[in-house]
This record gives sequence, C-alpha cells and structure tokens, in this order.
Amino acid sequence: MAIRRELVEELLVGRDPGEVFARDGLLDELKKALAERILNAELDQHLAAERAEAPGEGDGRRNHRNGSSRKTVLTGTGKLSLQIPRDRQGSFEPQLIARYRRRFPDFDDKVISLYARGLTVREIQGHLRELYGIEVSPDLVSAVTDAVLEEVAEWQNRPLDAVSALVFFDALRVKIRDEGVVRNKAVFIALGVRPDGTKEILGLWIEQTEGAKFWLRVMNDLRHRGVADILIAVVDGLRGFPEAISAVFPEAQVRAAWCI
Repeated sequence: MAIRRELVEELLVGRDPGEVFARDGLLDELKKALAERILNAELDQHLAAERAEAPGEGDGRRNHRNGSSRKTVLTGTGKLSLQIPRDRQGSFEPQLIARYRRRFPDFDDKVISLYARGLTVREIQGHLRELYGIEVSPDLVSAVTDAVLEEVAEWQNRPLDAVSALVFFDALRVKIRDEGVVRNKAVFIALGVRPDGTKEILGLWIEQTEGAKFWLRVMNDLRHRGVADILIAVVDGLRGFPEAISAVFPEAQVRAAWCI
C-alpha cells in the first residue's frame, strides 16, 4: 500500500530537508513510532489470546496492561529510546525487540555488511562511532559476527539430497582478509542441479592450491553429507579432478565445461 502524498507533506511541514535522514531526524522518529505501535499491537494480540484460552476467568484474574518500561536499542543510524509495553503477569514476550535484546533488527545487518567487506572488529567499531555516533564494544561486534559464523557452519554441514543430476565445479578468485591482511584466494564452488531443475550451492571451500588430495576431500565431504550419486560432473580444467570423482563416485560421468 502506497503512503498517501498528503501524509508525507504533513510530516515534512516545518522540517529542514537536510535533517530528515540525519540522526534523530524524521526517519528515526518514524522508526520509533512504528516500533512502539508494533509492540503495543503485539501486546494486544497476546492479551486477546490469553482471554480466548481462558474465557471464564473474571476480570480480576485476567491479565492486563501494566504501563511500560524505557529501553534504549541500537539501530543502524543511532540509538532509539522505546517505551516497551508491559503486562501485569509478566508473560508478554515481544517479538520485534526480544526482552533481553538491545539491538534493532537492522543493526546486525549493518555490522555484518561491514564485516563482509573485510573490516576488522575495531574498524567496525570506529565506523559506527564516526558515522552514527554509536559507541559499541568490540565484544558486541564479535557477538554479532559470531552468530553469523554459527549459521554459516550450520549451512556448510547441512544434509544434501542423495542424488545430484548435474554438479558444476568451478573456482572464483576473491579478496579475503586473513590475519589482518587482504589476500587473493580461490573459493571453490559446487553448484548442484536437482532432477527437477532447481539449483543449489552444495558447498564452498577455500584452499591455497588445488590438487587431487583437495578434490578428494571435497568429494568425501559431499558423500558424508548425504550425496550418494552424481550423474554428471562438469569441470573446467581442474587438476586431479577426474581421479577424485572416480574414487568416491565411480558411476559419475565427467564432462568439460565447454562440452555442455
């Protein structure tokens, strides 16, 4: 649903256009208003659900609103001071901002984006301080990035389909920060095609040099994660690859990329 032009004009009356997107400007005010509106709607839904579960309880025993508490959360543009609604029985658990959470959902995305560009924890800390006036600890930045690393590890070890009709193996050269130094490294990719035609990244591996031992490790990794058979493996002049494939998937057909 589009926002009415009249509403936008009303919000901009008397405001300096240059401050609309600045810290503590209109955008942050709207974020605060919307966040508090969502939190209150969450509490309304919570109380309604409790009443539906116990319709016979008298008014004195029912759960009710019980004011609000002030909570400061970090966002990608600064800090927001929110009024978090409370219920009398303390059973309300907000979804937008969890009870013990101090970061707005988009804050983690900002930190992860900087981390993905190769910035160190200290550099991210300084970047947030200079641009947004946010003072965060290195431990907080590490906590955000560590959470992502846990998800990455889970993705890397997830079970795979038993049969891959077609798997493309290739390598990309990318810049990766390694012990404080940006280096060019090869990221090897296995792109699988299921029998129904859908594509899936089966895995990513970083290695200084490729060879038979490395590719044998990749094949065994795929086997241990559930791949029982590869019908066609497509490679592009990768050394030691046919032998590694035959050792683990003896029925697979190996094809050069230019033959597909």
